[in-house]
Amino acid sequence: MSTLAYDGMAMVGRQLRRVRNNPGLAILTQVMPINMLLFFGYVFGSALAMPGREYRSFLVPGLLAATAAGGIMTGMFQAAQDTHRGVTDRFRTMPVSRAAVPLGQAVADLVVTAVGTVPLLLTGLAVGWRIEGGAAGALGAVGLLLLFRFACTWIGILLGLLTRSEEAAGQLGAATFVLPLLSNAYIPAGGLTPWLRTVAEWNPISAVTTALRDLFGNAPVPGNAAWPVAHPVAGSLVWCAALIALCAPLAVRRYARGER
Repeated sequence: MSTLAYDGMAMVGRQLRRVRNNPGLAILTQVMPINMLLFFGYVFGSALAMPGREYRSFLVPGLLAATAAGGIMTGMFQAAQDTHRGVTDRFRTMPVSRAAVPLGQAVADLVVTAVGTVPLLLTGLAVGWRIEGGAAGALGAVGLLLLFRFACTWIGILLGLLTRSEEAAGQLGAATFVLPLLSNAYIPAGGLTPWLRTVAEWNPISAVTTALRDLFGNAPVPGNAAWPVAHPVAGSLVWCAALIALCAPLAVRRYARGER
């Protein structure tokens, strides 16, 4: 365990230096949610039944959850890039814990996400969003958000190790932008057709979004929804635990085995 902790911290440092040396990508991933908040908040808000500030308060938790789900794309691209360029193979020849490399990537991404969430929250406050559920609820919301990002990053790492190609990872990562659209992140799921509403409510992003709205005090929990949305905090924790328990061991095993 001490070896894993030491090697893991070394890998975290490596990933953070990687972000520092490529600031353009980090800035782009942080600016995009802010642009979406401003665009959706002032364009869609005029077309929905909850105009203006009311819609922006509804939208901010959804964008936070959608940004956390972006861990799939970043985790996949970084893992595929290291594999494609031979970095992963070089790590395998070194006396480094096999779990430390993917774990270091996941933890470093969590640190970057925690810092990068601050500008989005400040922009949300500037356009009228407010924390109305108290300090304890807000802290719980942030913790749940980071846990979901951690789970999504493990999905991305596993997919990146499987694809082994930067091009394939980039194309597959672009497809993940559809996931928030099939959720209640941007619009209420209650107005969707029955089959699409079922898909949206069993989307993990919907459970996390609803939990954030509840914990921040921005919107009530719908009572006639599927279980993960009707019990959003419990549903989010179950989704996160299941995704981590499934993807993390598979990613570590895939990393240790290499191409075999």
